[in-house]
Amino acid sequence: MHDIDWNDLRYVLALARGRSFAAAGRELGTDATTVGRRLRIVEQHLGAALFQRDAGGMMLPTPTGEIAVARAEAIEAEVAALSGALEAADPMALGKVRLTAPPSFINRLLIRAAPGLLTRHPGLQLELIGDARNFNLTRREADMALRLARPADIANSKVVARRIATLNYAVYVATGQQDQAENLPWLIYEEAMAHLPHARWIAAQAEKSGRAGALAVNDAESLLQAAVAGLGRALLPTILAEDADGLCRVDTGDKSLPVRELWLLTHAELRQLARIRAVSGWLDKVFHHPPTQ
Repeated sequence: MHDIDWNDLRYVLALARGRSFAAAGRELGTDATTVGRRLRIVEQHLGAALFQRDAGGMMLPTPTGEIAVARAEAIEAEVAALSGALEAADPMALGKVRLTAPPSFINRLLIRAAPGLLTRHPGLQLELIGDARNFNLTRREADMALRLARPADIANSKVVARRIATLNYAVYVATGQQDQAENLPWLIYEEAMAHLPHARWIAAQAEKSGRAGALAVNDAESLLQAAVAGLGRALLPTILAEDADGLCRVDTGDKSLPVRELWLLTHAELRQLARIRAVSGWLDKVFHHPPTQ
């Protein structure tokens, strides 16, 4: 049996997670042909097939492949741990921090507050990734993440979570529409987000009033812009909408308005790095003393 290159095992992991050559290629920044070629190299070294295509066209690990994937995941974790240990030796807030958050928080808060952080730490490089998907911190897809819920499986992962803020919500309409707010339709979230507490609240109000709008969106920024355009009533976090141009808060007198918790997730092996601590402290200030427009 020949020696196996760790870089080839990355293709095995990506294929196991993506279930197709194309998906694995997208994760690794290459094409499906390259993924297939690197897989064949590993299979030749091991003398066994690691994947087989099922009836639906998905690439699934064979019994031998399951063993290879499990071992590759263990190697991946060790490589990440080594990287974190080496980086921890650097006492300065230097280097890159990759932070993922819902787009509305990046657009409305973090971009405006970033100059202060980068001025204080000129050696810091901040990557802000506006995406609502749950990036995998264990695999270092991101170093930190802002999420509107605490992960359910946090006790079994290498991620540290702490509540960074409590977000209040209010109803907003376009400036000049406040007197007719009750006659405006509700701006709603699309079906894939229907399980979220604030989306459920909007859906309940729309059903009760019989005024569901014709527009459905998938993030708070789109909801905010739709309200500014005069398309209806929007339920929004006050920290994002209170100072937004073109919006006016409507006092509904409703005490059932939702409240959400905002959580900061950090890879456990990175949390003591100077640059991670710098960004963490900055986020605390941003959400307790948000920048004004």
